[in-house]
Amino acid sequence: MEYLSLFLSNDADTARLGALLADNLRPGDIVLLNGELGAGKTALARATIRALTGDPALDVPSPSFALVQPYEAGQQAILHADLYRLADAREIDELGILDDTDAIVLVEWPERAPELNDKAAIVINLALGPNSDGRIAAITITGTARQLAAQADKAGLPTSSAN
Repeated sequence: MEYLSLFLSNDADTARLGALLADNLRPGDIVLLNGELGAGKTALARATIRALTGDPALDVPSPSFALVQPYEAGQQAILHADLYRLADAREIDELGILDDTDAIVLVEWPERAPELNDKAAIVINLALGPNSDGRIAAITITGTARQLAAQADKAGLPTSSAN
């Protein structure tokens, strides 16, 4: 599998990736954000949602307790889900994140609902950088992610492709 690895040295780099991601998302896209606690899943989701809504000051709390937080960008529905507290993968149906097939859905802790893997337009694995400096975002290159990968270099984000 091909992927693009980006080094995000600071919050501004994370915001730039979020803006690029927002520019490439289409209605119905599902984005899976994998990573350990503190890897930057919520920070990237927040940056993406702010870019999608055009509101850089929008309050975008972690949906850890609500599980799903809805937003709107004009007529575009956006859902931000955190599946960390799911006890069973079947609970995904009760959350309704797949009910609106035109919604853009950002999912943290998607490994709690493996059936989302086949529905994802973009999969991003986040990890802390060396010596906990910055973040590494490994983007699986499929469909929508191809265009995102092509634009990352133009945005000045350090990249390296691998198979």
